[in-house]
Amino acid sequence: MNQLTPMSDQRPAPGAAQDGREHVYVTVYVEEQLFGIPIERVQDILIPEKIAHIPLAPPEVAGAINLRGRIVTVVDVRIRLGLPPRQGDGPRMCVTVEQGNELYSLMVDSVGEVKSLKVDRIESNPSTLNPRWRAIATGVVRLDGELMVVCEVDALLGFSL
Repeated sequence: MNQLTPMSDQRPAPGAAQDGREHVYVTVYVEEQLFGIPIERVQDILIPEKIAHIPLAPPEVAGAINLRGRIVTVVDVRIRLGLPPRQGDGPRMCVTVEQGNELYSLMVDSVGEVKSLKVDRIESNPSTLNPRWRAIATGVVRLDGELMVVCEVDALLGFSL
């Protein structure tokens, strides 16, 4: 005689990923806040030597650099997120991404590590997240002792101030 397995035994555990998919992020810090940039968007990571000033550019545009013969617009993520300019002369890092046919280098305080995270670990944005930050975040991930904001690159480059 065949017995049927109860449906509740066949469902995945709450919060479990259906297919175990993972997303990989390059982590960066801006004002001691951890952000994750999808690795498939990252073209290069560099320390800019010289940033050329662009007259009449918006405040968040730090200037332009030459990257292997291509002109790349440098965007100061601190200014873009409404934070004060960085104090001090320490080296700043840039994460170069492509949007359309243009390259942009996102200037951040530092670059962390590459993290591979299961999709089911990404939670909705908390209601207490700064509205400007919420506009560029697709969610958050709780990590050991800190919260990583998952950055939507197109939104970061596209929203108007």
